[in-house]
Amino acid sequence: MATMDLEALRQQGHDLLERAARPVARLLMRADVTPNQVSGAAVVLNVAAAGLVLEEALIPAGVVYLCAGSLDLLDGTLARVSGQVSAGGAFLDSTFDRISEGVVFAAIAYLFATHGEPANAALTVLALLGSLLVSYTRARAEALGSRCNVGMMTRAERVVLVALGLFFGLLAEAIYLLVALTAITVAQRIVHTLRELGAEGRRRDA
Repeated sequence: MATMDLEALRQQGHDLLERAARPVARLLMRADVTPNQVSGAAVVLNVAAAGLVLEEALIPAGVVYLCAGSLDLLDGTLARVSGQVSAGGAFLDSTFDRISEGVVFAAIAYLFATHGEPANAALTVLALLGSLLVSYTRARAEALGSRCNVGMMTRAERVVLVALGLFFGLLAEAIYLLVALTAITVAQRIVHTLRELGAEGRRRDA
């Protein structure tokens, strides 16, 4: 029951953000900006955020990282508003998201390493692995015909958590939480998918 409530709450939050993004999306549509251009701009901002992390300007890095995360939402909204939804665009968006996460987490790991915190650097790599697995398990499950949107640590939640760590000087704590919560999300998605695929197999055999 708690999991269903969490999913409903997350969906309500996503719907609210979607509605808020539509006026901006319509302005971009009138300016002939494409969803792929917005996705590309998000990558550029994430690279900028990574550069700021390396410069140890963590609060500006958090601001830029949140702006990049907003563009991650906006590109999908723009695609829907402008009727430009496509498989190619979805593929490009997902690929750009993984590049963006990799660049930012690499910068965070480097920051920990240069401060003599190898354990935190290693945990950052695990946090990146968890983030990639959250996305991979959903993509692989859906390729096999299973709807897999369970779990708490989607891309939006990961962006917010890391940004809060940057804002408040709690980057290590944010990484610890990310490692734990992405592991839980991956486990939820594995269990959910195996149950769904098992149920589908039983229905076919019946």
